Amino acid sequence: MLLVAILWIVYAVVDEAQTSRRQAAWLSGIAPQLRYRVQPGSNASIRFPGVGPFDERLGYHQIPELVQRLKRQGFAVTGQVEMPPKMIELIAQGLFAPYREKTQTGLELRDCRGQPLFAARYPERVYERFETVPTLLIDSLLFIENRELLDEEFPLRNPAIEWDRFGKAVVDQLRHRVDESHSAAGGSTLATQIEKYRHSPEGRTEKAREKLRQMASASLRAYLDGENTLPRRRQIVVDYLNTVPLSAQVGFGEVNGIGDGLWAWYGRDFAEVNRLLSTPLAEPAPSRRPRNALAFKQALIPRQALAYKQALSLMIAQRRPSYFLAEGEPVLHQLTDSYLRVMADTGVITPQLRDAALPIPLKLHAQFTSPRPASFAGRKAATAVRGKLQALLAMPRSYDLDRLDLTVVSPLDGQVQGAASTLLRGLSDPAQAKAAGLYGYHLLNEGDDTSKIMFSFTLFERTGNSNLLRVQTDSFDQPFDINEGARLDLGSTAKLRTLVTYLELVAELHARWSGLSAQQLAALSISRRDPLALWAREHLAKADDRSLVAMLNAAMERSYSASPYEGFFTGGGLHHFENFEPEDNHRTMSVREAITRSVNLVFIRLMRDVVHHVMARSEGESAALIDDPDNPKRSEYLARFADKEGREFIGRFYRKYAGKPAQEAEDLMLHGARPTPVRLAAAFYGLEPNAGVDRLSQFLARHLAANADLSNPTLQNLRDKHGPERWSLADRGYIAGLHPLELWVVAYLRQHPQAGLGEVLNASSAQRQEVYTWLFKTRHKGAQDARIRNLLEVDAFAEIHRAWKRLGYPFEALTPSYATALGASGDRPAALAELMGIIVNRGMRLPVTRIAALQFAPGTPYETRLAYQPPKGERVLQPEITDVLRRALIGVVEDGTAKRLKGALVRRDGSVVEIGGKTGTGDHRFDTYGHGGQLISSRVVNRSATFVFLIGDRYFGTMMAYVHEPYAAHYKFTSAMPAQLLKVLTPALQPLVDGVTCGVAADGAARQPEPVALRATRAP
Repeated sequence: MLLVAILWIVYAVVDEAQTSRRQAAWLSGIAPQLRYRVQPGSNASIRFPGVGPFDERLGYHQIPELVQRLKRQGFAVTGQVEMPPKMIELIAQGLFAPYREKTQTGLELRDCRGQPLFAARYPERVYERFETVPTLLIDSLLFIENRELLDEEFPLRNPAIEWDRFGKAVVDQLRHRVDESHSAAGGSTLATQIEKYRHSPEGRTEKAREKLRQMASASLRAYLDGENTLPRRRQIVVDYLNTVPLSAQVGFGEVNGIGDGLWAWYGRDFAEVNRLLSTPLAEPAPSRRPRNALAFKQALIPRQALAYKQALSLMIAQRRPSYFLAEGEPVLHQLTDSYLRVMADTGVITPQLRDAALPIPLKLHAQFTSPRPASFAGRKAATAVRGKLQALLAMPRSYDLDRLDLTVVSPLDGQVQGAASTLLRGLSDPAQAKAAGLYGYHLLNEGDDTSKIMFSFTLFERTGNSNLLRVQTDSFDQPFDINEGARLDLGSTAKLRTLVTYLELVAELHARWSGLSAQQLAALSISRRDPLALWAREHLAKADDRSLVAMLNAAMERSYSASPYEGFFTGGGLHHFENFEPEDNHRTMSVREAITRSVNLVFIRLMRDVVHHVMARSEGESAALIDDPDNPKRSEYLARFADKEGREFIGRFYRKYAGKPAQEAEDLMLHGARPTPVRLAAAFYGLEPNAGVDRLSQFLARHLAANADLSNPTLQNLRDKHGPERWSLADRGYIAGLHPLELWVVAYLRQHPQAGLGEVLNASSAQRQEVYTWLFKTRHKGAQDARIRNLLEVDAFAEIHRAWKRLGYPFEALTPSYATALGASGDRPAALAELMGIIVNRGMRLPVTRIAALQFAPGTPYETRLAYQPPKGERVLQPEITDVLRRALIGVVEDGTAKRLKGALVRRDGSVVEIGGKTGTGDHRFDTYGHGGQLISSRVVNRSATFVFLIGDRYFGTMMAYVHEPYAAHYKFTSAMPAQLLKVLTPALQPLVDGVTCGVAADGAARQPEPVALRATRAP
């Protein structure tokens, strides 16, 4: 009886080892308990994986940390997988989560309609299904790694274990513990190897417990589809070939899978290799076979042999990839040849293939050379979204970002994006530019090369709680984003910012004075230098309607001269400005007409009024400083001026002399100066105060004529009169005919040749004040007043800057000059779009939505969905101001510089869509002036033409054309060009004004995207 029992147990064990019928019944019965689904909101049941290579690369391990980071930035979890209790139990027991894993994943970006904008797929080259894998590769892989895997005699067999190999591995391991010289193989099957390199820490098997964990996890995964494992075993072959780790290649990154391995290590086209390995090898032809067909197949053999040997070497290299694919390359070649012989002997390959492959040398690529990348211009929007996503997730490299198993929904409208991108990229062809109407008056001239011009377009849509980025594109074929990454002279678009500041000041005056009676208004003390406040008092004293709207409209009707014949003292000097249209030179016009026609001199005078008002409202301090010569604060302002101007001179002279040898700097300093013994002696003792007359003699000899008197009495006399103790720095500079700070900088760099600008500035603080000592003397009150006014102007522009900054101005300072009203301080298209968004939203600054939703690990038990929940908007302008601004901007299109857009968009009911905006032409030059202010040279650095616009009550954005040096000087286009471009684009914009698009209703209410629809959740 005992014998029968033993025999039965032996039979059962042998039968189970061969058939796995009991494992199949048990494990397949667990599969229905492992189904999972996404539930609304967060789910505490979810368990995220450990630090396996696959789980880290795809981002599964980091999901909790990434979710917390996103929550801090306005995102909320809208859905998460509810893990079943059985899966949680198995994970708690140490198994890897059992589900159908992906072989190819990566970042995917979708537009507001769910259409793809960008998709990264890693590995890039994969087999889609078992039938596409060449049989030769399958047979070779199974011979090397897992010979019984596809045995169809036992359809229920567990692919995680080959009992004979496993038993041998156990015995070898035991012998290895006794005799370390005895080699011990792991006995892993393909299924357990996949578990190892995907999920085990560092992709390694450090202990027997980890091996058992791999085997148990692989066993459970094998029966997810039922008892019959043949389909799963075929998929294991595909998964292994697609994902096996093959080290990392310089210029490529981490290499996974045979397809990417062939490309990265051998530069082989995956499709070509598969065609060669799927083509039957030539056989000796029967007499009836055509000879030319045989010759063709025989000619293929060397190519087939090379492709096979390369693929075989990679299957062998997976055992120690970082060794075999680096310094172990010769050993890899030997092993490959050994396998060729063994496999031919056992019938896996033909002797013909072996003989063709053995003589072929293998040569791994030392560095991967990537092919020319796709055009940046065609993927600017996707690049911008990826950049935003990388910042949100705090990922240091886009390399890691692109390998996440993550689907992102952006509010971009792919249809309009595509139309705009096609239009802008096509404009590099002059024929297409002509078809778009870009040649003509104020546009391009005949012969202009459009390929040198960069075009840019952005479009936003306002909703109830945020501004959605619908289009972001340009024709610049580089990753640089010209909308957000540069400081540009955008010309008259600055008039819009100036107008906003002007109306804000008017609104402030209304808030302070509208409740006062006529007598109280008359009693107000107002500086005669503050015409804006004087006008406000007069308006309120006489107006029947004292409302803010009435006062703002009256402010728009204030008139100014457009004459260019007045000089303006601003920015520390006297400046003259010109109008774009000479016909405006003799006119006087309202602010409203000036913004419509973009008249420069009106806005110069308007900015002057704004600056004077800001200066005057500092509780009378400005007037007191100017009028009272004994005011103690005058000294403070003068010291500030001395320091400010001294710093500018120090910086200028440092850049002139830094890095030059002492003799070269000396010659440069004295170049152009009239050399006399007195001048040179004064300069010399500024450079070398401790030198004697011998050094002075050498210095004079270098710079005076050969017959100059250099006798000792003469030298001593020069030393006595102009030595270091005789003159102040300012006086020494005057005698030498040099700027005293220039003399000081050359002297300091002579003693400290490695000094940086910061060190020089720190060392020169006393000298900067000393040079301006004359300014502090009361007899120079006129000069003092001029300099104090200069600093008061600087302070006023600092306050104006704070107002601009509050409305999105992107830079940390304004140029303290009235020319800022014409664009001298620079701007960015993206910042102008933000200002236009505030106007469209009636004074509310709403957050910009560039990423609407994220779906981590779709279709896996780790799936987590988030959606952006914009914070509440901030009121930054009164609605009455924005209403006036909107009417003014619409006037620019109705009667002004963008008139070509009038009536360009019409709704289906026949009503005209209102379009408004502000044009601007920037001509940024680097001018060099000589003595007396004479212009010596003028270099055009760049030229731009911009139109910042609104469309209806929901859409706004910017259109821009830009060209940089050395080409900029050849173009004369104006802001008429971006207006024309927007007109050409209106057919693509028509659907946006005709109804519901991209989940936003016609009333502007946002509809949250449905990430669930991005990719169906898969479960066992």
